[in-house]
Amino acid sequence: MAAFALFSTSCSDSATEMAESVEPTKIVFISGMPSHPSGQHEFKAGTILLARALEEQSGLPLEVAIAHHGWPEDESIFDGAKAVIIYSDGNARHPVNGHEAKMDELVSNGVGLMCMHYGVEVPKGEQGEYFKKWIGGHYESAYSANPHWTAEVKIDADHPISRGVPGFSANDEWYYNIRFVSPKTAADIITGIPTRENINRYVHWNQFAEKLLGTRQTMMWAVDRPDGGRGIGFTGGHWHRNWAIDDFRKVVLNAIVWTAALEVPENGVSSEAITEAQLNENLDEKKEIVHIALPSEADLTQPAADPIPYRWPGKQKP
Repeated sequence: MAAFALFSTSCSDSATEMAESVEPTKIVFISGMPSHPSGQHEFKAGTILLARALEEQSGLPLEVAIAHHGWPEDESIFDGAKAVIIYSDGNARHPVNGHEAKMDELVSNGVGLMCMHYGVEVPKGEQGEYFKKWIGGHYESAYSANPHWTAEVKIDADHPISRGVPGFSANDEWYYNIRFVSPKTAADIITGIPTRENINRYVHWNQFAEKLLGTRQTMMWAVDRPDGGRGIGFTGGHWHRNWAIDDFRKVVLNAIVWTAALEVPENGVSSEAITEAQLNENLDEKKEIVHIALPSEADLTQPAADPIPYRWPGKQKP
């Protein structure tokens, strides 16, 4: 028994030494500027929750760096990075604005890029073409749509990002009808079916989105790029409370790890349950800060919204 105990201890010590000797994979987060009322678009707080899960709870050899409230002043933060994760507003408030050359340099060198929620929206044209190259597609105004709806999320069980995630339900501002590069190169990772019955709020709306009601739509997609890097678009993340949904959080953590070209663990990336107190930490200073409750069944059963006329930024009123 003594010999076995000694052998076991020796093996354990060796495993620990090997784990400690592994060069950590560096992931850089960029969180956007404060945006929307309290509890919505909490980019800083959401980024901190994800970074903590990766660096302190996953058991994976990861190093996380964060640039809060926009593009980093010191671009040396990207040195050695294997992935960049952008959780922010888009269009005129996108952190990459004015820094496309640097982002393209990183991507061309095989650095993974994942954009979340409003961070997948850029104007068509030059920026849209960059995003098609970098992550396989983007939200395009007057073509894509962004209603709030409860999705019964289906996940591609054959993709590594699905590991440990059987599917889940969540109410979010799930963008859909993404403008993908043609021919489409992206794999559909999570999908859901928007309907008149499960949409509880319309924001921007158009004839394309209306025609797609009742059909399965992509809310997270993934690409293996020709440069050897990887790209992800994730359209959820409007409501800060959703980070406390275990499988919602896990599929995003899996996607981040996959974007960094690491093997996703068999049961997915581990993280600790998020408490209500933790949801209310690190919130951006806003005009009025409200207490954020944990997700509930009431979030999923909100009444259907009345249909609205077609509208999007810049559309002239009839």
